[in-house]
Amino acid sequence: MSDRKAPTLWDGDIVRVALVDSFKKLDPRVQARNPVMFVVEVTALAVSIILVHDLALGDYRLGGFEFQIAIWLWFTVLFANFAEAMAEGRGKAQADNLRKTRTETQAKLVTESGAIEVIPAPKLRRGNIVLVEANDVVPGDGEVIEGVAAVNESAITGESAPVIRESGGDRSAVTGGTTVISDWLKVKITANPGETFLDRMIALVEGAERQKTPNEIALSILLAGLTIIFMLVCVSLFPFAKYGGTTLTLPVLVALLVCLIPTTIGGLLSAIGIAGMDRLVQHNVLAMSGRAVEAAGDVDTLLLDKTGTITLGNRMANEFIPVLEVPIEELADAAQLASLADETPEGRSITALAKREFNLRGRELADKDAEFIPFSAQTRMSGVNLNGRRVRKGAADQVVKFVKDNGGTPPNELAGIVERIARSGGTPLVVADNARVLGVIHLKDVIKEGIRERFARLRAMGLKTVMITGDNPLTAAAIAHESGVDEFQAEATPETKLRLIREEQAQGKLVAMIGDGTNDAPALAQADVGIAMNAGTQAAREAGNMIDLDSNPTKIMEVVEIGKQLLITRGALTTFSIANDVAKYFAIIPAMFVLGYPELQSLNIMHLANPQSAILSAVIFNALIIVALIPLALRGVQYRPLGAAAILTRNLFIYGVGGVIIPFIGIKLIDLIVISLRLA
Repeated sequence: MSDRKAPTLWDGDIVRVALVDSFKKLDPRVQARNPVMFVVEVTALAVSIILVHDLALGDYRLGGFEFQIAIWLWFTVLFANFAEAMAEGRGKAQADNLRKTRTETQAKLVTESGAIEVIPAPKLRRGNIVLVEANDVVPGDGEVIEGVAAVNESAITGESAPVIRESGGDRSAVTGGTTVISDWLKVKITANPGETFLDRMIALVEGAERQKTPNEIALSILLAGLTIIFMLVCVSLFPFAKYGGTTLTLPVLVALLVCLIPTTIGGLLSAIGIAGMDRLVQHNVLAMSGRAVEAAGDVDTLLLDKTGTITLGNRMANEFIPVLEVPIEELADAAQLASLADETPEGRSITALAKREFNLRGRELADKDAEFIPFSAQTRMSGVNLNGRRVRKGAADQVVKFVKDNGGTPPNELAGIVERIARSGGTPLVVADNARVLGVIHLKDVIKEGIRERFARLRAMGLKTVMITGDNPLTAAAIAHESGVDEFQAEATPETKLRLIREEQAQGKLVAMIGDGTNDAPALAQADVGIAMNAGTQAAREAGNMIDLDSNPTKIMEVVEIGKQLLITRGALTTFSIANDVAKYFAIIPAMFVLGYPELQSLNIMHLANPQSAILSAVIFNALIIVALIPLALRGVQYRPLGAAAILTRNLFIYGVGGVIIPFIGIKLIDLIVISLRLA
């Protein structure tokens, strides 16, 4: 369960702040970022000036009509501002909770003399060493340099299940704001105040610096173009009306302009983008930009690192397999001896398996002149020298060489055992005692729960999944089959990952990459969508443009769906906005020119009462429809895994046809209310 609650859609505090911000956003410098709403604000100001001018001259003939037009034009701008402020407010509400965590945390600074000094967390600097004990909050981003502890990351990830953090490897990174729940850690701070992951998270969820995506920029240009075209059309209508003997006032032309330009999508466009990033945050995924969210909706190929992404990351001892007539107890005893000084998760799992299966207890060998041989990349073996015994465990080829160098001969069945384990997706570790091969330890990669089903859903959405791993082809094939990926690349280097991504991109495809290790950083940076696991290394987190706070690769499903939802929502509301113009055209054009051109009465299919009520009703509807669509813009249109043609057909039917029908009904109802209240 999450300790961090997402604000509700109509949270009272957020609504109150958004109402205030709606007026603050009337600043022309703010409105200028949205050309459509800037035009509406300018026209509202123009009508207001005309109203004041007419009233000052004592001309009250159109005062009531002009007043109502001005009011509803201002409401249109304010409602659009309110939608954007609501989207921003939801992110800021989450940021306030995170900011409180940062400012209230105290740090136990380890001084050069080894003493402990308690200071406020914001005073920590890169390179400081801090002690974090049980129930302490980690005061800043850092790397564990000593100790092993369970850490509750729910304050950041929203997930209450603790994770293990320890020095060395890819599980040494800790994040400020998380809590140590057992044991202790010494942490070296890796970020100065203002540069921490928590600081970046606060800035991201607030959404204040959100940049527009390429598609959003293109849509803004289209909306600005349509606005200019309709401005020219409205200006040209003035002489046309005069020629027909119809008098058009500026408020009427302004009303026509506001109703014909795409104010609906113009007023909601910013809210849609901000809400998309906010929905990702609610799923514990941070997007560094709106561009990344949008790109996720168009991803064609997904590349996943195996270790720590598809698998849990720690290979676990699964069974002991002796050779020839070697008793399995002897193999287990030797394997445990060779692993006593092995502090890796794999080494500890071997010791635990020997204890669990054969009741072999860990032994203290310090007083027996035992010489422990640590694992190295050159020998690919580890072990112990004790009382004339030289016990080794490691890669099959290296242990076989060790046995031969000591005058022994590996048994013929060894190769078959090693190959069988490799084909099953496991990792074989051969155990030898001097010149004798005793058997093999089967280390197994554990596939993360539910990942096969998620890959099947991604396939149904049209995404190709590719697993990339440094493992040998046999192991890679077994893991690929078990996890359900479409393709795999074995013995992959960082250069291989980059080449795969560039090849896909050269074919015009968008590529997403999921990884957690330092060796994944170049690929994460090259991918269109680079999703780094929060439990991974600092290099991976800095290279990606998204960070999965839960470190759960199956989260890609939510990321892709939210990206597609953003694109579909924008397309649906654009369709609805343009369809709206059709109905508003039939409401205003006949009413404006019916006196000069009586034949246009046949186009008054809504039978609106009079020209003024028709114009006023259309302007009111234009403002209210933005309010009605705010929840849809913030929640997004529900995504269903359909083809592009099916989605287009669905949008045209629901938001295209609906966008024409709803205004006819709405404007007619408003017209009846306007007439009954004698407002026109």
